Amino acid sequence: MEACAKAVKAGREVVDMTGRKVIVPEVIERVFAGSLYGYTMLSSLAPEMLVATPLPPRDCDKKFLHPNLHNLPVIEKITEVDALAKVKPDVVVVWAGKEQPYHKKSEDVLNSLKIPFVYVIVGNLGDVTDYPAAYTFLGKLLGKEDRAAQLADFCQKTLNEVTAVVQKVTERFRPGVYYAECDDGLATEYDDSLHAHLLKLVGDVNVHRGHMTEHKGMEKISFDQLTAYNPDVIIAWNRAFTQNILRDPAWASIRAVRDRRVYSIPNAPFNWFDRPPCFMRILGLKWLAHILYPNDYAIDIIKETQKFYALFLNADINAEEARRIITQDND
Repeated sequence: MEACAKAVKAGREVVDMTGRKVIVPEVIERVFAGSLYGYTMLSSLAPEMLVATPLPPRDCDKKFLHPNLHNLPVIEKITEVDALAKVKPDVVVVWAGKEQPYHKKSEDVLNSLKIPFVYVIVGNLGDVTDYPAAYTFLGKLLGKEDRAAQLADFCQKTLNEVTAVVQKVTERFRPGVYYAECDDGLATEYDDSLHAHLLKLVGDVNVHRGHMTEHKGMEKISFDQLTAYNPDVIIAWNRAFTQNILRDPAWASIRAVRDRRVYSIPNAPFNWFDRPPCFMRILGLKWLAHILYPNDYAIDIIKETQKFYALFLNADINAEEARRIITQDND
């Protein structure tokens, strides 16, 4: 009992984003996040503290990531009990949405291992309007308040900038956007999908309207349906696809292709738009708003990329490296 009392006194109480009171170590040195959502945010805030990754980085992305992230053990889920016990985190971050904030299976595992855990709540798991609050909470948890404040402030300023731009553009002048997924480009997301969230923030411009049928998205459509949409802009997963459709006669009648407004989404070290939805969406929001409203949001996206990588990733990149990232010419 005495040892237990000492352990409690040595810790501190925090209130997580669901309102739970949790005793955590006074100084946290080792942290685990049981999803890509939490892992990616922590990789920008406190990469040296992470003890495992749900997805190992590509070799080409390691130059943008803290050395601690290069060869971490892979643990995809909190329910991998033996692996989690082996890495011995001081605290576990459980990422959750507002509608279903509690994960009973995760709680059962963490309680059995006697590892304290906290919930981070973000709407629809990837709503960037909730990122400032998430950064602020994690900063307090990990003793990284100053850094978290910098990242949260950057997020909020970007959101404010883009909102102001969109409000100046009347709805009928906002370009319709098609998000092309899969190798053939004939999978996409409904406008309420968490995977197409940025299209909502830049003026609700997704041409594919409806309700997502399952969490993974990637709804199949026909080419005739795409032709009927006749989007002004196409954004896509990979550079090869965008290059191919610009040369393919079958796509030539689509407005975005005809006007050469087809863009591959930057994806180093994480995707700027989706899969996983992560902090890179903040830079992706700048990139997308600049593409859609180049006159109203006339930023230098090269310089913005350099600034973002320096702040969020502590990676100094030159203008040419930034250009290669943006054009996906970075492998």
